[in-house]
Parts: sequence; C-alpha cells; structure tokens
Amino acid sequence: MDDDLPPDLPRLRTLETWAAHYLTRIRTRIAAVERQQAQPQPVPAPTAAPVPPAAGPRRARTPDWGITETGVGTSAAEVHRGDCWATGKTLRPVSAERARAELADGMRACAVCCPDRVLNRP
Repeated sequence: MDDDLPPDLPRLRTLETWAAHYLTRIRTRIAAVERQQAQPQPVPAPTAAPVPPAAGPRRARTPDWGITETGVGTSAAEVHRGDCWATGKTLRPVSAERARAELADGMRACAVCCPDRVLNRP
C-alpha cells in the first residue's frame, strides 16, 4: 500500500469523494476551454504602438535653456543649458532666442555649462 494515504476506510471514502468532485470540475473546465478555442477568434484591428515618453512617465521634459535666480540678498540671474547640474531646482525654461537676448543684455552665463559658447555661435 502507498504510505501517503490514510489507513482507515472513512478517510479513504472522503478522499474518493473529493477526488471525484475535483475531477468533475477539471472536466468541466476542459470542456469550456475547448468550446472557447473552437469559436473563431476576432482579429484585432492593428493599432499604433503607444510611444513612451522620452523622459519617463513622471518626469517633465528637460528644457534646452533656462534661467535661474541666484544670490542671497541680491538678485542675480544666470543663463544655463537645460541639462546643467548647477541649476538647482529653480530653472525657469526659456527659448534659445530669449536666452541669447538675455546674454546680449548682460545677464551672466553659467560658468559650469557655458551656454554663451553655444548660443553666441553664428
């Protein structure tokens, strides 16, 4: 005899009942899946794949140029590239034209990213 089965008749009958019930459930599920697979499946219409955002789902797009207000007690502004690490959290995005105009009007360029070298090229 198998060691994993109980030795007494009442528990063996209980296992037999449970196994018969479970076998019925399995056969019912098999029949349902066979019926589902026998039906013709509709062909989904082709759709364009969604384009994931370039900067991630929760990050805003990094601007190309920006202005930060710096200085403690005095307001001094600097022009930065958008990917400059020295901007802190106060970078205000601006267009390249506005950044060029601010530099031409005397606003200081960041010494780290040197936006004036790129923006002042002809």
